[in-house]
Amino acid sequence: MMLTKTHIGRRAFIRNTSLAGGGLILGFSFLNGCKPGGTKKMTGPEMPDEWFEINGYLKIGDNGIVTIMSPNPEGGQNVKTSMPMIVADELDVDWKDVTVEQAPLNTELFTRQFIGGSQAIRHGWPGLRMAGASARQMLKEAAATQWEVPVDEVTTEAGMLYHSSSNRSMGYGDIASAAAQLTVPEEVQLKELKDFKIIGTSRKNVDASKIITGKPLFGFDTYEDGMLTAMIIHPPAFGMKLKSVDDTAARNMPGIRDIFTIKVLEDDFVRQHFDTCTFLEVVAIVGDTTWEVMNAKNAVNTSWERFETYTEERVPYGRSQYTLTIPAGLENTADHKAQMKEMASKKASVVRKDGNPEAAFRKAVKVIERTYTGPFMAHNCMEPMNFFAHVKEDSAELSGPLQKAELTEHTLAARLGLPVEKIDIQMTRLGGGYGRRSYAHWAIEAALISQKIKAPVKLIYSREDDMTGGIYRPTYQTTYRAGLDADNNLIAFHVNAGGIPESPLYANRFPAGAVDNYLAESWTINTNITIGSYRAPRSNFAACAEQSFLDEVAEAAGKDPIDFRLDLLDRAKKDPVGKNNDYEADRYAGVLNLVKEKSGWGNGDADLKRGVAAYYCHNSYAAQVVDMRWEGNKPIIDNVYCAIDCGIVINPDAATNLCEGGTIDGIGNALYGELTFEAGVPQKSNFDRYRMIRMSEAPKNIEVYFVENEIDPTGLGEPTYPPVFASVANALYKATGKRYYDQPFLG
Repeated sequence: MMLTKTHIGRRAFIRNTSLAGGGLILGFSFLNGCKPGGTKKMTGPEMPDEWFEINGYLKIGDNGIVTIMSPNPEGGQNVKTSMPMIVADELDVDWKDVTVEQAPLNTELFTRQFIGGSQAIRHGWPGLRMAGASARQMLKEAAATQWEVPVDEVTTEAGMLYHSSSNRSMGYGDIASAAAQLTVPEEVQLKELKDFKIIGTSRKNVDASKIITGKPLFGFDTYEDGMLTAMIIHPPAFGMKLKSVDDTAARNMPGIRDIFTIKVLEDDFVRQHFDTCTFLEVVAIVGDTTWEVMNAKNAVNTSWERFETYTEERVPYGRSQYTLTIPAGLENTADHKAQMKEMASKKASVVRKDGNPEAAFRKAVKVIERTYTGPFMAHNCMEPMNFFAHVKEDSAELSGPLQKAELTEHTLAARLGLPVEKIDIQMTRLGGGYGRRSYAHWAIEAALISQKIKAPVKLIYSREDDMTGGIYRPTYQTTYRAGLDADNNLIAFHVNAGGIPESPLYANRFPAGAVDNYLAESWTINTNITIGSYRAPRSNFAACAEQSFLDEVAEAAGKDPIDFRLDLLDRAKKDPVGKNNDYEADRYAGVLNLVKEKSGWGNGDADLKRGVAAYYCHNSYAAQVVDMRWEGNKPIIDNVYCAIDCGIVINPDAATNLCEGGTIDGIGNALYGELTFEAGVPQKSNFDRYRMIRMSEAPKNIEVYFVENEIDPTGLGEPTYPPVFASVANALYKATGKRYYDQPFLG
């Protein structure tokens, strides 16, 4: 849907907004500005002497400086820069005159105050535009009243208002006070896309200088007078619980204030979507300094015992309550593989069926069948988990890196016995998220420790605490079958997908809709190893398996792998099978054609070992070509060509950075990412064993190309991550002559 020459009625807009204090609370989020906010002197214009609040999100100073409240956390996806660009463009203000303030958690004032799913720009786009356009209209009305002219004769540009026939002008700051008294206009006109001045141009990350100079931005930077440091000890294995604690020696060590156990969630608590908690009871060590607490932690003697199977009530986000069973036992990776192999041989749940795949396979001249596996993986955010908490008798103040603060607030209220309105969460910049910081048990732990110790506390996880504490990518297995006729046409396709404890299946994604006879089946196996959102959930495995398999089918059919995919997409576009296909075939084909062109695919360089893959997820389309050499015993990736269709690109530099980061992250995890278990114990607890991609192993060159269109923006933080797994696998085949079916390929 395009927003050129569009009038949006107030009634339509108000569904996503709220009124408070007589002013318009514009319902946009994931937002920040071009300069850090605050009252301190900064480079550029001085901060104003007086602010005028136009609405709950937006205020304009008497000197024309514009401040926009940022209600959502910044996790490296650059929303802190890109989203205020949208507001500033519709407001028609000069970008250098925009500043920003990080808002605290306030669910009455702000909506959807969290990040995840690469939906920031997509969900924010209409509201962000409306926010800027509404404020601009109010400024025009105030100026028209003062000049006694029709409002339609008032124009704006770069923070100035003009009436050309009388040769009058004024800055936004000159009329902001009067504009703040006006009611919200019934209708506002959004800019035509061709008139954007800021959207579509590259703007530098607002926090860049603070990050490289070490200014306090992250949770680990939090400090308050009288603050104590805390760490926790959790069970050494999944399937175990605390039996006893001997803290005699540790209590007498320097700087130690207290050692005690805490129960993170009560047994009868109905867990919300992100209330995943691996170990319900942990030991807390509280002291004056990190070093003293770490030493005492090593001196605490604990004993553990196996727990019995139990159940917990859960309410998934936006869905109905259900009961989850947590099985007893100390699990092993070898057993997981055997269980998945056995489960895949049984009758599975049919999720989608088109045509008569059984009959088509019987008629097929060639049948290709391959099985793919993927391991559990840890998120490994650069900044380990941490949180600050100061819980008093009647209130609580918290601060730290958190993706879903709006949802965590309710769990904190229930566990602390405080009303939600008495809990204040300040959101810091995330030192990496990738889904890991959606699960906030460490924030609850910090609050409970503070409540017990009656003092402000900063809880710190060591790298080992984090890597062995659960919330992993699940382990998966998928078997594909494809049937070809005598003319090498794909006439049957079957996917049987499952995992522990979830299935990676997306039954309605490509090649569904492109094959007459299609069958998708799914299964799961329960576990006590906790899993959660991991960059591009499920897609990160599904894309690898699907796109690796399609390459092999293309080879069996004697067709170029890109042309093979394009032929299928052409069928899906012209004569689609079924009605539930969740991708647009022409956009999917668009990124394949673009990457084919930009990479020079098929130009005849015999020494070039290349792999290709394309995938749709998070409402966007991505295709990648990887150029690889094999030197000695390792691959060298010279080039990656990446084509993206994410609709309108707000900030090209930031968008390119996201694509580059997702590509490198995907390559590293495809080659090395893996977490295994023996008797419930994670076998890797730090980077000495958990292999991450090295800087020298990153591609020598990454070229990113965006499909140019006028489609509303869609996701970008995750879509380039899944397909590069398969691009690497397909390039490895060309470089080594060997197909790769099990992740990690080189781990």
